Amino acid sequence: MIDWDGLRIFLEVARTQRVSAAAQRLGVEHTTVSRRIRALETALDTVLFEKSRHSGFTLTADGQRLFVHAEQMESALSSAREQLSGIGLPVAGHVRIGATEGFGSYVLTPLLVDFQRRYPHIALDVLPVPRFVSLSKREADLAVSIERPERGPYVCSKLGDYTLRLYGTPAYLQRHAPIVQPQDLKQHSFIGYVDELLFSDRLRYLEDVLPGSRVVLRSTSVIAQYHAALQGQALAILPCFIAAQDSRLVPVLADQVALTRSFWIYCHEDARRLKRVAALWDFLKQAVAANAALLHGRQSALRLRG
Repeated sequence: MIDWDGLRIFLEVARTQRVSAAAQRLGVEHTTVSRRIRALETALDTVLFEKSRHSGFTLTADGQRLFVHAEQMESALSSAREQLSGIGLPVAGHVRIGATEGFGSYVLTPLLVDFQRRYPHIALDVLPVPRFVSLSKREADLAVSIERPERGPYVCSKLGDYTLRLYGTPAYLQRHAPIVQPQDLKQHSFIGYVDELLFSDRLRYLEDVLPGSRVVLRSTSVIAQYHAALQGQALAILPCFIAAQDSRLVPVLADQVALTRSFWIYCHEDARRLKRVAALWDFLKQAVAANAALLHGRQSALRLRG
């Protein structure tokens, strides 16, 4: 017989790829995790993991098939528990949301503080990181990304568009040759991404609008680029939702150098039915729409709904 505890342990090992990490997350001894995995493999008469000192526990073909079914069971159990125990109670629970670094830090986090005023019984984890967040590994319940997921059992919706412009400090612009037209930018220095470490081609801003530009400082972090631009030694293409909130930066050729990108919000299709996830999803859709002016640089402050 296969019991739920065995499958729950299996899911954690599959997500963390380490027995010790799974044990820590589950609050049990690592020997318990190893024993339950062996018992599960015996019960199913198959090998679920390839074990390596370097890569840890990776799913075999049979393990991957079981993972799909076990995740569905996990989501169904969570949904049933919420529906049966939540009648007449306020929306509560825990939600982890991942987002791109800049949006997660300068827009999402302040909005989530507003969200918690409305839903004080929902605990939140916020992951603003310069990479894609993996929902399949349960790094988060909900994700905001600059790319729409191409595959997977996800519910996805466009959260909104945003604009990026070229920014510099007034001091930089006073010290350097005047910029009247795009051709003048050839005489200037720029801050940008480390090309070979980009996690998305949607971040190739300088190549799109200023090919061949002289980049003097590169970083994998848009927040680091923003702080570098504040030092007044070079120009940077930055999201308006970051730069427009800081009066120390001014747009350069605002009508001629601008890019539009999109944010997508998505979660596992089973998680979408959870009340706490649905509450956060709906709140973010409304709050981001209410801040469209900031996302496009027409406003200089985030609008909270009070």
